[in-house]
Amino acid sequence: MLLVDERKTRDPAYRVLHALATVCMGIAGVQLVLLIVIFGWLVWGRYVLNDTPTWVEQLALVLVVWITFLGGATGVWTKSHLSVDFMREMMPSAIAAPLRWVALVGVLLFSIALAIYGTELTMNTWARTIPMLGFAEGWRAMPMAICGVLSALFTLYHMAEHARGRDPLKG
Repeated sequence: MLLVDERKTRDPAYRVLHALATVCMGIAGVQLVLLIVIFGWLVWGRYVLNDTPTWVEQLALVLVVWITFLGGATGVWTKSHLSVDFMREMMPSAIAAPLRWVALVGVLLFSIALAIYGTELTMNTWARTIPMLGFAEGWRAMPMAICGVLSALFTLYHMAEHARGRDPLKG
């Protein structure tokens, strides 16, 4: 669940970004339920009907990619992504403060690279069709670009908050 403190509810940028993150989690949640349903169909088809639906594996791969990248972007917003910050936080503030900026810049650079290369991969694979599904291979790469763009936006907001003295990296 994404928590909101009162100070940030008045910030329009926060509200928009928070809504984007919430939509991402909602879409990923629906996709996760769909993934469970189609795997149920796979098991039913394989063991009860003795007729394995071949499209399930390909659709599951697409859904897993979407779930992962949308969840990853939301993790950047909520600052719940994988990070090892206990060492930094144990250091004196004169050392920890610049390291917070290094972490933010690192996430921003990675996000930009993800957006650029994800867009390139989407465009380069759009003409191919996913076997057994009949839609563009680019749909499998698109979430990488979306995650990159959203993560970059979320990180820029965190950087602005950090510059204002509101440390976005502390829980």
